Amino acid sequence: MKKAYVTFLTPTHDDDDTYLVEVPDLEILTEGHGLEEAIYMARDAIGIKGIYMEDEGQNIPEPTSINEVDESKATYKDVGKSIVTLVDIDFYEYRKKVDNKSVRRNVTIPNWLNKKAEEENLNVSRVLQEALMEKLGTS
Repeated sequence: MKKAYVTFLTPTHDDDDTYLVEVPDLEILTEGHGLEEAIYMARDAIGIKGIYMEDEGQNIPEPTSINEVDESKATYKDVGKSIVTLVDIDFYEYRKKVDNKSVRRNVTIPNWLNKKAEEENLNVSRVLQEALMEKLGTS
């Protein structure tokens, strides 16, 4: 699921080239040193919040159109003029990248198949993962 969220990037003009970051649709505040890091931090925070909401059974808010954003309501409006931009995220790809914890599943296979897999020194968990990825068309 790909989305692009309006993001305010507000330079502080300090020695570290800090940008204050706000993603209003998701109530995210973060920062980065330099524009590239600020955008990276915004995307990362959007990804983290999105998969958290999915895991909690919540709907991820739809992005507001960039034309409908009221910059006067920005959290950091008193710091200076913000760059108003869109930061995109593919929640599916983000989850694949960061959510690599293993989940234990019990699987039932015939005894003869288990014996054959043992004889061939096959890692049944790995074979199952590969088969599921192929079946689902993912990698």
